[in-house]
Amino acid sequence: MIRVTVWNEFHHEKTQEPVRKIYPEGIHECIAGFLRKDEEITVRTAVFDMPEHGLTEDVLSDTDVLVFWNHMLQDEFSDEVAERVKRHVQAGMGLVVLHSGHYSKIMRLLMGTSMTLRWRHGDRERLFVTCPSHPIAQGVPAWIDIPEEEMYGEYFDIPKPDDVVFTGWFAGGEVFRSGCTFTRGLGKIFYFQPGHEEYPIYHMPEIQQIISNAVHWCAPFRRLDAPFDNVAVNPSIEEEYRE
Repeated sequence: MIRVTVWNEFHHEKTQEPVRKIYPEGIHECIAGFLRKDEEITVRTAVFDMPEHGLTEDVLSDTDVLVFWNHMLQDEFSDEVAERVKRHVQAGMGLVVLHSGHYSKIMRLLMGTSMTLRWRHGDRERLFVTCPSHPIAQGVPAWIDIPEEEMYGEYFDIPKPDDVVFTGWFAGGEVFRSGCTFTRGLGKIFYFQPGHEEYPIYHMPEIQQIISNAVHWCAPFRRLDAPFDNVAVNPSIEEEYRE
C-alpha cells in the first residue's frame, strides 16, 4: 500500500465563498476523495492550522508520498517543518507539489532557486503531454483543455528538470513547463501547475488521473531513517582483502 498524506492550507475555502462552493470540504478532501478510490492507496489529510501543520515526525515517517497545496500562508509556514519535509524527501519520501506550492518554503529549499514566475488571473489553458512515455502521462490524452485557469508563464526559475511531462499553453500566448519531475537524494518530486482554487480543476477526471499517476510514480522503492551523510571508511576494501 502507498501511504499518502494530502496537505492543504485550508484557508481560501474558509474565507472565500466562491472557493467554498467549489471545494466545500477543502481542496485536500477533494484530492483525498479520488485517491481513496485506488485500492493501492491509503490517505490521511493535514492542514495548516494543525499542530506542526499536521506534518509531525511521526506523520512524515508514516508517509510514502506527500501531496502538497499552499498559497497565501507560505511565509507563515514553519521553517522547522519545511526543513523536516526536506529531510524526509531526501531520505526517500515522494512529493507531489500542486499549483502555487511551487513557491513554498519546501520547494525553495529543495530546488535551491527563487521559484519565481509570471502570472495572470483568468485565462484558458491547453495542457500538452510532452513526454508521453513517462509513467505520469499514462492514460492521459495528448492534450487537456482547461476552460479557466490562472496563467503561469515563463521564465520559471527552476533548476533543470529530469523530465518536462506536461507543457501548458495559455490563450494569452504564454507557455509554461507545467509538469516537471526532479530527484533530490532518494526522493522523487513532481511539480504540477494546474489547480487555482477559484476553478474546479481538481474535479476534472484527467487532472485526477495525472495526480494519481504521480502518486504511484513518486512512491519510494526505499526509505532511509535519515538523509545521506558523510561516512568514514576504515579500513579500505583493499586492506580488508589483504587480511
